[in-house]
Amino acid sequence: MLLVLLPIGLMGYAYVGYPLLLRLIGSRRPPVVPRPDPAEWPRVSIVVPAYNEARAIQRTIESLLALDYPADRRQILVVSDASTDATDTVVRSYADRGVELLRLPERGGKTAAENAALAHLTGQIVVNTDATIRILPPSLKPLISVFQDPTVGVASGRDVSVGNIADEANDGESGYVGYEMNVRSLETRVGSIVGASGCFYAIRLEIHERLVPAALSRDFASALTAREQGLRAVSVDEAICLVPRTPSLRREYRRKIRTMARGLETLWFKRHLLNPVRYRSFAWMLWSHKLVRWLVFLTAPLAPLGLALLSLHSTVAFILLIAVGVGSALGMVALLAPEGTHLPRLVSTCGFILASHIAGFIAWTKALRGELNPIWEPTRRPF
Repeated sequence: MLLVLLPIGLMGYAYVGYPLLLRLIGSRRPPVVPRPDPAEWPRVSIVVPAYNEARAIQRTIESLLALDYPADRRQILVVSDASTDATDTVVRSYADRGVELLRLPERGGKTAAENAALAHLTGQIVVNTDATIRILPPSLKPLISVFQDPTVGVASGRDVSVGNIADEANDGESGYVGYEMNVRSLETRVGSIVGASGCFYAIRLEIHERLVPAALSRDFASALTAREQGLRAVSVDEAICLVPRTPSLRREYRRKIRTMARGLETLWFKRHLLNPVRYRSFAWMLWSHKLVRWLVFLTAPLAPLGLALLSLHSTVAFILLIAVGVGSALGMVALLAPEGTHLPRLVSTCGFILASHIAGFIAWTKALRGELNPIWEPTRRPF
């Protein structure tokens, strides 16, 4: 019975109990009063790491140039991680519009590219984004405006998953992204989020200047570093960026392995923040949002094993075991489907759940073996 109850209990707390507790605590906090625009907008540096993004980088640059923000208070820096296609050529064509290119001689990965950009930044606030993300024109000012609060060190945008569901087998990603953004909004109401969105977030330069090892996740580490400095990380619902869904579960599966393994290594690097005596509510949120949720994937294989043992004496357990088997079979159909195949929602949802659990378990094995992989293989997204 314990084999079944452990992963179910962890999942129930991480995905249901924790958000409910956040909502309860947040309801007792005073409402946040919106701040007016500052008299003078701070200078910002927008950093875009890119590896072989010739297909997308032009649209990305055009969208950044279209942001509603004073042009004389904005730096756009594209960091080419030793790209071998026409990425550099496209970026250089925008030099007369103030877009800067930093080319790295060797591939080092996303975090290494962001570290390399530090010496070239001119802004008080650094905005990190990706080459295939679309930031809506009105989104930058709300993200930067929150830094008028001196307790804020990091501000994270709100990801909105977009795509043509009729042409994708991965619409389960959309529901999960929406859920995650809602949890971050609840955490902000309580005090601080425990990890920023790598797609679109801003950070004070003095925090960003603290180097992050290349094998770790800077977006996750940014919120942790801010807390070490006595500052908060917040989610800004008005700062919207559009994140195209990956067109296949196999791509999402590979992305989840990479991001969760890096997340686990980052958490281990900053493990002192899990101390509830010193970091109180932040430690509780870090345990709940990250570690407990990730432990679901590590313990999930225990559930079917426990059901198999219980089914020898229980009809209910036998029925549940059959249901798990059917769900897993449907998930495999989704995982093996050719890219772009339209699948029924039930099949795609089972596929997303199965892919997440397998990827999570593999990420744990990589992290526990210390398999660091700093070299960046960006997720290719449609747009």
